[in-house]
Formats: sequence, structure tokens, C-alpha cells
Amino acid sequence: MLEIVIVQERGPDAVRAGEEHDSVELSVVMPCLNEAVTLPACIRKAQQAIREHGLSAEILIADNGSTDGSQQLATELGARVVAVAERGYGAALAGGIAAARGRFVIMADADDSYDFSELYPFLEKLRAGDDLVMGCRLPSGGGRILPGAMPFKNRVFGNPVLSRIGRAVFRSNVTDFHCGMRGFRRQAILDLDLRTTGMEYASEMVIKATLRGARISEIPITLHKDGRDRRPHLRPWRDGWRHLRFMLLMSPRWLFLLPGLLLMLTGAAGIAWLLPGPRYVGRIGFDTTTLLVAAMVFLVGFQVVIYAVFARMFAITEGLLQPDPVLTRASRVISLEGGIVVGLVLFAGGFVLLAYAVWAWGQYGFGSVSASFVQRLAIPALTSMVLGIQVVFSSFFVSTLALARR
Repeated sequence: MLEIVIVQERGPDAVRAGEEHDSVELSVVMPCLNEAVTLPACIRKAQQAIREHGLSAEILIADNGSTDGSQQLATELGARVVAVAERGYGAALAGGIAAARGRFVIMADADDSYDFSELYPFLEKLRAGDDLVMGCRLPSGGGRILPGAMPFKNRVFGNPVLSRIGRAVFRSNVTDFHCGMRGFRRQAILDLDLRTTGMEYASEMVIKATLRGARISEIPITLHKDGRDRRPHLRPWRDGWRHLRFMLLMSPRWLFLLPGLLLMLTGAAGIAWLLPGPRYVGRIGFDTTTLLVAAMVFLVGFQVVIYAVFARMFAITEGLLQPDPVLTRASRVISLEGGIVVGLVLFAGGFVLLAYAVWAWGQYGFGSVSASFVQRLAIPALTSMVLGIQVVFSSFFVSTLALARR
């Protein structure tokens, strides 16, 4: 469970104890881990925007265990500090959002790479009814990345490629999936029940908001070179992989179902082509060895498709994905008992065919199994038996996951 401790609140931008949350329209949330060098500038820019537009707002620092005095600097400047014990970018933001008192939240990193004085356009879109307003740093979406603000590999490959994958897989209209500056209606994000604690939290927010049909818009922004005097917390390769891994895990269809179906179709086509007898393409001959390979491809494909069902049900159980109507209808029609019956029928059919293959083998004196006819019986027989075993035990596991869902 996420542990949140309110350390201190004071100053002109803090909310008095006991004051109703509804009186605060906006919470500006900054995750912080040893940002003493840049945090004051971020707070002052946010305060400038609050004064300039006469906003009812608070500035909240979600501190993730700073040891450089960031907390004291923040409270001296009038921000509210919330200590989040669980480490991680996502954990810090989740703690800050949970403690925020505003109806709307605008978040951005505390390294001075985002200009908090330009937060008002985000608030305007939120007031107009948007659930999530994403900043866009990428030139393809009208944003700007100043020299030195983003490493070459992130600017050219990492962020654009991951964002394209996100748009394709989840049919999202967000240009910059991983922009750290974004605004949202607080309750809308709380309703998403975000679970991740690391950098992939940014992806989870966009993905779940898209899947739930949230109203999402974008604002082009400028990314500045951060003002840190140390290495950033971001590790491009590690965190890039975490984002990609999360995207794939959130889309069992792309990770498991489509590749599995492709393997099954390929294997089934190979089996159907080679069962009647040897085939030749030019001078290249295909016989029972290729038939065996086709059978293995089919079985692997079936197992990957089953993984898609497992992954989808687990993600629904854990609250990562919304209930799937197709899966729900299928679970009403296909029961554990039905799966067991189908599996046993496949196994029995394969066993009978294998017994016939053994009998045919006996006609050759139980010698070396070189007869193409015998192998053409044995390979489909074993394939059917293995498939039947997979169906039976997969049915038990699916039923276990279904029990967890109920």
C-alpha cells in the first residue's frame, strides 16, 4: 500500500487546514528526488502563473526521499510537501495525486526542463471538459526540443518510436506518449486505478485513459535543457524497455494472439499441404520431416494463443484492463467441463490414430520407421494428443483465473 505523509504546509499557495478541497481548483504536482538545484525555479514559475491568472491553486511536492534539503526549500517557498515512502517515479506521482486537493492536476518534472509558467493553457482545456491534456515535445506534434534538452537516441528513436507503437497498438491520438508535463481531471485519473510505480506510469496513464474512452487533447510545448548538476534519474535503455514491455503486456492481442494465430495458420497450412504425400517446389522436396516441423509450429501457435487468454484475464483481474465483452461471452459458453471434454476427445482421437500407426508399423515388421505412410499417421496422431493435453490443462488454468475475477 502506498504510504503518504504530509510533512508541512505553509505559505501563500498552501491550503489552510480544514479548508474544503472544492475551494482549490488546481494542484500543481512535482515529483521530487534530490532536486534542490532546480526545484526553487520550478516553484517560482508555477507561483508566477498562479498569480498572473488569479488561480485558486496549490503547489504540491511529492518527495520520494530527498536527502539534499529539497523539502525545506519547498516549504520555505510556500509549497506543500508530501513524503512518499515507496520509491519510483510512478509511486511519487501517485502519492502526489492522491494527496492533491485540486479538482484539476498539472504535473511536470522538477528539473526545470518544463516551464511551469506556461501551465494556463492546460487548465483552459481542462475547464473546457478534457479529462487528460498532454504536452507534446515532438516536432511532429508542433513541439520543440531545445539543443541539449534530450539525448539523440531519445529524440530520434526512443520517444518517437515508442509513441508510434502506442498509437498503433492502442489506437491513440497522442503524439508524445511520454511527455512529463500533462494536466488532468484528478478524479478521472484516480478512476483509472494506475498500478505501476516506475517510469512506465506515464505510459499506463495514457493507455488506460485511451482504453476507457477519456477525452484527451494535446498542447505543443518546449522542452528545455534541465538545470541539474548531476545525471538525470532517467536511464534511456532500461526505462525505454520498461515502457515497451508495459505496452506489450497491456496488449495481449499484439503480443500473443496475432503471432499465435499466424503460427497456427502457418502450421495448419503446412500439415494440410503435406498430409496427402511428398511435395516438390522445383528441385526441393518436402516430406515427413517438414510435416513434423509444421505440426510443431501449429502446437506452438496454439500455446501462444492460450497465453493471450491467460494474459487478458490476468490483466482484467489485476485492474490493468477493462473487462472484455468477447471474453465474457466466451466464458459463458465455454466451461471447464466443455474444455475437458474437447481435450479428451482430441487426445482419444490421436491415441486411436497412433494405435493404427503402430499396427501399420507392424505390417513392416516393426523395423526402421522409414515408411512415409506410417509417419504421416504418427505425426498427426501425436499432434492431436499433445493438443488435447494442452486444452485440458489450459481449461483448468482459465477456470482458476475466472474464479479470481468473480
